[in-house]
Amino acid sequence: MKTKYIDLIDQTYFFPQDEFQLEGNKLRFHDINLSKLVEEYGTPLKFTYLPKISDNIQRAKSWFKEAMVKNEYKGAYKYCYCTKSSHFKHVIEEALKNDIHLETSSAFDINIIENLKKNNKIGNDTYVICNGFKRSQYVSNIARLINNGHYNCIPIIDNYEEINILSQEIKKPYQIGIRIASEEEPKFAFYTSRLGIGYKNILPFYRKQIKENDKVELKMLHFFINTGIKDNAYYWNELQKCLKVYTSLKKECPTLNSLNIGGGFPVKNSLAFDYDYQYIINEIVNQIRVTCEEAEVDVPDIFTEFGSFTVGESGGAIYEILYQKQQNDREKWNMINSSFITTLPDTWAINKRFIMLPINRWNDSYERVLLGGLTCDSDDYYNSEQHMNAIYLPVYNKDKPLYIGFFNTGAYQENIGGFGGLQHCLIPQPKHLILDRDKNGDLLCSVFSEQQTSDQLLSILGYSEKDKTEKEKIKKTKLIEL
Repeated sequence: MKTKYIDLIDQTYFFPQDEFQLEGNKLRFHDINLSKLVEEYGTPLKFTYLPKISDNIQRAKSWFKEAMVKNEYKGAYKYCYCTKSSHFKHVIEEALKNDIHLETSSAFDINIIENLKKNNKIGNDTYVICNGFKRSQYVSNIARLINNGHYNCIPIIDNYEEINILSQEIKKPYQIGIRIASEEEPKFAFYTSRLGIGYKNILPFYRKQIKENDKVELKMLHFFINTGIKDNAYYWNELQKCLKVYTSLKKECPTLNSLNIGGGFPVKNSLAFDYDYQYIINEIVNQIRVTCEEAEVDVPDIFTEFGSFTVGESGGAIYEILYQKQQNDREKWNMINSSFITTLPDTWAINKRFIMLPINRWNDSYERVLLGGLTCDSDDYYNSEQHMNAIYLPVYNKDKPLYIGFFNTGAYQENIGGFGGLQHCLIPQPKHLILDRDKNGDLLCSVFSEQQTSDQLLSILGYSEKDKTEKEKIKKTKLIEL
């Protein structure tokens, strides 16, 4: 009778898979000995495996290259990394090894761009696509970048006033894009994206504010839908509406030569994950080519802004099961030594699914469980609503430690969780490792951040004597000024 955990996985999925293999009864991820990491650094533990970032970028580039050759597509392909997915230096610098471009969403992003330029990581030929609603600081930073010679900085116009606001601070002619306000799926609480300008309003907007404006050159049309790139009628319908706008605009605007289809490639969230990237890309490229040929206009260069796809599959988190609580006849709660709310906020905020597997004890029998975090918040859990199926793990045994891993967690979790800041119930942030390979393929490991200490949290809260003194000085100064 097959009752071991490995039997369950073997019967349910195709296993092993490219990134997951077993060595005895222990799990390896991209040939990383996870048990050795646990022995060396303890838990809870988060890590970023840098080579996976480059691997995914190269995969996407090869898919687009193949599709363009197959469809005899005359335009070029530009891969942009969406920085909001993870702003960390080690992430962006790894991505930049692959001859890519960058997309920003707020003012401080431009400071990162300037730092990268200062350190010769990018040059003026790197496209910087500036999305988002542009408040005064964002406008000033964009203007500074362009005024200092970065002509390939392209602000994407989000509303009718942005051109005038930008032109007040940009001292030379500059390029722009226009974002289409796409219509969302019927299940959404709203019908139209809050971002961009409506389909029917783009041509009138061009004629009124851009056509006779010698200072701005329209280069790009930007298209993105919230649900991502999916093989369904909704996505293809929205893409066709976008292409009709592009071809109509192209006939009046000869400088328009780029179509930005945004991001939206999914990240593997289950061992049963099945998404045909090559087919989807081929269909996108084909539809663009056919629509442009029918309208008798040149095909555009294609830009993408992959964020989660770039960095998501590089991340992981490892926890220890501290204790099991039998709360009723049916529910067994395995308590992890951290918090889902603080370390994997998407699991409770949007019920996002990640791949979850035990690190050890694969040859032990298994049981159905729920996973709970350490906070006293009722939402600090992970169960079958977030997971693809019911959660099964090796049977809890207080004398045999059990470690579990969550994989492909590299996008957004640190940004949303507030890296380096306060955590819910003051649960400390875990130690974070950066994993890389040398030229011989040997694993390199460095500690990016240690687990948070009580002193760090108390300092943020204003309890340290030094902080108290500084705050008192500020308070007294304000009283004098008043």
